[in-house]
Amino acid sequence: MSATAVSTVEIGAPTGFGRLRSWWDDVWALTRRSLIHVRRDPMQLADVTIQPVLFTLLFVYVFGAAMVLPGGGAYKQFVLAGLLVMNLTTAGMGTAVGLSTDLSTGVINRLRTLPMSQTAILVGGSLSNLLSAAVCSTIVAVTGLAIGWRPETALPSVLAGFGIALLFSYALTWLAADIALGVSSPESAQGIAFIIMFPLAFVSNAFAPTQGMPAWLATVANWNPVSAVAAACRVLFGNPNPSAAVDAWPMQHPVEASLLWSLVILVACVPLAARLYRRRTRN
Repeated sequence: MSATAVSTVEIGAPTGFGRLRSWWDDVWALTRRSLIHVRRDPMQLADVTIQPVLFTLLFVYVFGAAMVLPGGGAYKQFVLAGLLVMNLTTAGMGTAVGLSTDLSTGVINRLRTLPMSQTAILVGGSLSNLLSAAVCSTIVAVTGLAIGWRPETALPSVLAGFGIALLFSYALTWLAADIALGVSSPESAQGIAFIIMFPLAFVSNAFAPTQGMPAWLATVANWNPVSAVAAACRVLFGNPNPSAAVDAWPMQHPVEASLLWSLVILVACVPLAARLYRRRTRN
């Protein structure tokens, strides 16, 4: 009787740790698929490799000379955190277009015919986007160091700043997935993602202190999650942070606000993505 039970466990579907390992194998296979595509077509990463360099040079050398920070400080020290968050935010448009393209061209349907967990499809895509975000963060940091940006805190604090930015980027990946799953074409995904991501990135303190904005716009910017993440990075990098003088909770507690925003986006968007995926692939 015990032998029968053992043989049933051995030949049956994996349970417990075996099921988790099988799910992770599926996730990694799909993440690796994305990496192989990038290796074959490196220009897929133009938005996280070339764009950060161009934006860094543009804002520092074209706009930086005209910027005067409240309380003083070099503009290049101030803007690096904003450039980091802006590039990670706008990269969400590429995420939405990529997933929407896979849906419209039948790639997702082909993946559904394979013996793999369906949740692994979305999770694998999110992890590949996280790796792209890590590349983007590295390029922003290297470009900043090349033009004279310097963090003024210890290495653990600097790494924590990049970690907060990457967590926020990962949360936005799921928002982008919701957009892609909720529309019918890559063109629609790109348009809606632009409408959401572009104001999110620019109506913030990423490139200019909010003190000079009209009162209503400053209020919007101060409660924008991008502003919280940019301010948190500045605090952790030891860079000038004029937002510390703003009487708004996210600006007074930017690290806590950044983590809270990321958690709220994940809690809201991950289950929604799962529901939209099931509805989109029902037939």
